[in-house]
Amino acid sequence: MNAFIEQLPKAELHVHLEGTLEPELSFALAQKNGIELAYDTPEALVAAYDFHDLPSFLTIYYAGMNVLKTEEDFFELTWQYLCKARSQNVVYAEMFFDPQAHTSRGVEFGTVIRGIRRAQERAAAELGVESQLIMCFLRDLSAESAMDALEQSLPFKEWIVGVGLDSDEKNNPPVKFAAVFSRARAAGYKLTMHCDVNQLNTLVHIGQCLDLIGVDRIDHGVNSLEDLALCEKIRERGVGLTVCPISNRFVVQNLTASQIRRMLQLGMRATINSDDPAYFRAYVNENLVALHEEGGLTLDEIQQLVRNSFEAAWLDDARRAKFVGRLQEYLQKAA
Repeated sequence: MNAFIEQLPKAELHVHLEGTLEPELSFALAQKNGIELAYDTPEALVAAYDFHDLPSFLTIYYAGMNVLKTEEDFFELTWQYLCKARSQNVVYAEMFFDPQAHTSRGVEFGTVIRGIRRAQERAAAELGVESQLIMCFLRDLSAESAMDALEQSLPFKEWIVGVGLDSDEKNNPPVKFAAVFSRARAAGYKLTMHCDVNQLNTLVHIGQCLDLIGVDRIDHGVNSLEDLALCEKIRERGVGLTVCPISNRFVVQNLTASQIRRMLQLGMRATINSDDPAYFRAYVNENLVALHEEGGLTLDEIQQLVRNSFEAAWLDDARRAKFVGRLQEYLQKAA
């Protein structure tokens, strides 16, 4: 089963590029950029990953990205993730990035996105891994800051498929950013928002995503199962849910495997993703293997989750058909 999962052609729709910063790369960039880290070795850095909920994780996460300074840094960050994706047979990825976390440190928007774009182009040409970019707004900053980031993105609009909303959800509901997302939709961007597991007022937030913002996807969204009317709305609209099991285990000490199975039973378009794999020490394959080995998900359920990722991806019909065809060909050979 593990070999079957490893060789499956897969898509990943919820991965934060800054969350793919492996400790070894962090140390290399710190040395190059003359930044002193608080730890002597990559192993000591990993040992310091002491988080048990969303706020404690975000504290470590934002501190870690301070080593990213130059266009070449962002190229290397993205290239290393896409190489890892290729090794796991991820053939298509939609990657988040957080420009405000960099522009607030004096790194220009263009520096960030040009480095990322070069890696995307190289990965498509040399690795056969296709990707698109989703720009996330930090919800614990102001709506004005998000609007400014949106305006900065417009000269690079052809390189960005959509916008998202991440970071600390407490007292930062989706409606706070309604005008920003309306402007983004008018600019041609697809829309998604994080509704992380067991956050304050999460059902209200999911409802706002669906009814006030009109999102195309919801990131996480596990708590929607607490309201069958929300579930039915998500199913009817074909809204994808980008669930991250091992990430959930850090936040709520549970893989949420039973909830993922329930989503499938209800006909909801659940997908499996790695979120911040350098910090949670697990990429897509490890998440799928954990769902099978620990969560008891069956072969058919794993296949459906992988198929859902291509169905929920922001692809045109021709590209989607190409990837689904690759998946079907693999499944036929493996049968």
